[in-house]
Amino acid sequence: MTGTEQYMELLDAIQIYFQGEKLEALIFILPVGLLSTVFGLWLFTDNPGSFARGVAIPFLIVGLLMTTVGSVVGFRTPSQVTSIIHSIELDSQAAIQAETQRMDKVNKAWPMYLAIWVVFGITGLVLRFAGTSDFLQGVGIALVFFAGVGLLIDGFAERRTYPYVDVLKSHTTTNSMFSQNTLAP
Repeated sequence: MTGTEQYMELLDAIQIYFQGEKLEALIFILPVGLLSTVFGLWLFTDNPGSFARGVAIPFLIVGLLMTTVGSVVGFRTPSQVTSIIHSIELDSQAAIQAETQRMDKVNKAWPMYLAIWVVFGITGLVLRFAGTSDFLQGVGIALVFFAGVGLLIDGFAERRTYPYVDVLKSHTTTNSMFSQNTLAP
């Protein structure tokens, strides 16, 4: 494979990975966060019961977190892509090594995220079925809902990382991947 072909393969992998990240953030995480926040506010204002308040609190907290994360990830992605590509054009081996290390850290975090969603789900089920308080049962149902949402988001995100990391790692093994003369403008 020529230097130009390697460069194009790497650019494609970067674009595919980060486009998926951006779309997931702006089309799923941000809207679900906004809807969750609105739903939580509505429950607080229109439903005086303790069950509704129990549902409302996690919807407000997690909804605000999702809105923030979805916005930050979605809107920072284009500049992150530009920065990575620029770094690769300046020093491909160092940039690819740095990106590979960053992605290795991302992939090592998946078990922790999975554990968080499992704790949400189990705690929610315990609160719902073992609790006698309407408030705690409401909290439990909301926690189960967000456990499912979190597993869905991270399930797609995790699977998106593997092909990207494979391309990065295949390029770290190439000694002289591409020279300045082979880089596309």
